[in-house]
Amino acid sequence: MTWTETLRTGLAAVRAHALRSTLTVLGILIGVAAVVLTVGLGLGTQKDVSAQISALGSDLLIVTPGSSTDSSGVRGGFGSGTTLTRGDAEAIDSSVVAPDVAGVAAEKTAQLTLESGDSNWTTAVTGTTAAWLDVRGREVASGRFLTTDDDLDRAGVVVLGPETAEQLFGTTRVVGQVVTVGGTDLTVVGVLAEAGASGSSDLDDVALVPLSTAAEQLVGGSSRTAVSTIYVQAASGDRLSAAAQEVEQLLVALHGATDADAADFTVASQDALVSTATAVYRTLTVLLTGVAALSLLVGGIGVMNIMLVSVTERTREIGLRKALGAPPGAIRRQFLVEASVLGLTGGVLGVAVGVVAARVLPSVLGSSVVVSGLAVAGSVVVAVVIGLVFGVYPAARAARLAPIDALRAQ
Repeated sequence: MTWTETLRTGLAAVRAHALRSTLTVLGILIGVAAVVLTVGLGLGTQKDVSAQISALGSDLLIVTPGSSTDSSGVRGGFGSGTTLTRGDAEAIDSSVVAPDVAGVAAEKTAQLTLESGDSNWTTAVTGTTAAWLDVRGREVASGRFLTTDDDLDRAGVVVLGPETAEQLFGTTRVVGQVVTVGGTDLTVVGVLAEAGASGSSDLDDVALVPLSTAAEQLVGGSSRTAVSTIYVQAASGDRLSAAAQEVEQLLVALHGATDADAADFTVASQDALVSTATAVYRTLTVLLTGVAALSLLVGGIGVMNIMLVSVTERTREIGLRKALGAPPGAIRRQFLVEASVLGLTGGVLGVAVGVVAARVLPSVLGSSVVVSGLAVAGSVVVAVVIGLVFGVYPAARAARLAPIDALRAQ
């Protein structure tokens, strides 16, 4: 028999038992679709996280304080301390000691309630300086941003995020309106342009006030000189590493630490965050893909089972073909082709299901799903290989049947 005749006969045998073939294909289909979707979800989540982190700026350093310890000796989470001060930020913002630093913006953040008439909204009220807008790469949609004079005068002004403005006033046209925070009246002088979300933080839900105003009028207390975060903008992305070393060495000296490992602060870059997130999601993707691949193995066992049943049912047919001169190789090739057809069909249909699901799931999960061409091609190839591998034993068994015994079979 030629390869064309073998293929035609194999397709006819598969169609002859449509229900059984469909159930066999279904096992491979589910496995392939699971692999495509698992890899797609991993790549999509990695893409989303990288985009969110990169949105903060590829040339940005984030300096956070160490942990806090209360009077009973209980330590708070990392970043909960008050070890960073405005003086640290001002020292970093020096072209002499940190020539690779282009801008510095300290933040003092607290969750406070803003009130306006009958409306109120609790959000992150952040005290900062005029450099914040450039350092964080944000823009003002209307009005103006905070100025150096606002900070020097401890002015009662505030810049709202668009989400905060909507929640308080139902519109973003709020310049000139007054909001009250803890009994202090603040005049809205500007509204930020939309920026979306970064991780679990909504960048559009924020209220920015002068750092001096936040320290003296809104937060106060013994830690009024402390800041919660210092954002440092490097002169360029290529000079980020140099800027990080300069900031770290300066703060180690200011805080009297022996080295960076013993310091009460941490300097992190966006590149480090992206690398960490990427490594985590790559590991999860590999683990989940391994789990999904197990269903492909189950599908392969299903192929072997069905092919063994087919050999048993077609024993007389095999005997007749051998009696008419068919060599063992032709019989073996016949069953391998049938197994390959089942694997290929399951692989192609599985990819189709996976691609369709990848278009639907993002709207349901709120996360991107990236269809990998390598995963698609690899899944189809693996499906065919599984059909071949698990069809070898049934094919060999069929090829070994003696014509006389096969013809006697009932």
